[in-house]
Amino acid sequence: MTRIRSLKPNVTRDEAIRQFSPRGPSALIRDAAFGPLRSVAELYIPFHLFRVQIMNRGLFEERLVALDAVSGTLDLYQFEYLPAEAETVPVETRNCPSAELPDAAAVDVVVAKLRRIVYSRGFFRMRNLHITAVPLALEIHIPYWLGFRGSENRVRVSVIDAVRRRPEGAKVRRLVEAWLTTKP
Repeated sequence: MTRIRSLKPNVTRDEAIRQFSPRGPSALIRDAAFGPLRSVAELYIPFHLFRVQIMNRGLFEERLVALDAVSGTLDLYQFEYLPAEAETVPVETRNCPSAELPDAAAVDVVVAKLRRIVYSRGFFRMRNLHITAVPLALEIHIPYWLGFRGSENRVRVSVIDAVRRRPEGAKVRRLVEAWLTTKP
């Protein structure tokens, strides 16, 4: 088992089960298409924290962001401040992908993702754009709930961010499926 430090989840196991199993007509259609909920499990994805500085049009902006340390494919997680000790919990788990993304590559990915965010605000609103990302010597794990539904021949995974209380999409699902299929 691996000992990690995780953000405190805002979703309990029972709440996750309820969220994976809504009632009503849509539940009947979903169960018919994907099968019933079979199992629920926790997953902790490692994130590296970065202090970033964005200089655009003479304006200076500083942010604290986190990038998934598994592949760098997930959206950035933003923080107002470094998580305090009271906002984290120690966890011993096997459900934790290993951090595979090298630090140098992670810096490049963070800068590229932030550049896309700034571009999305308006290409013509940019002038003398400069972005720097400094890795912090802190790894934090974000808790997720996984819902497995289907038959024994075909299983579909659904994911809930246990901090933000929201369902996750295809990026997180692909990361989870890749980890599950390569796990020894």
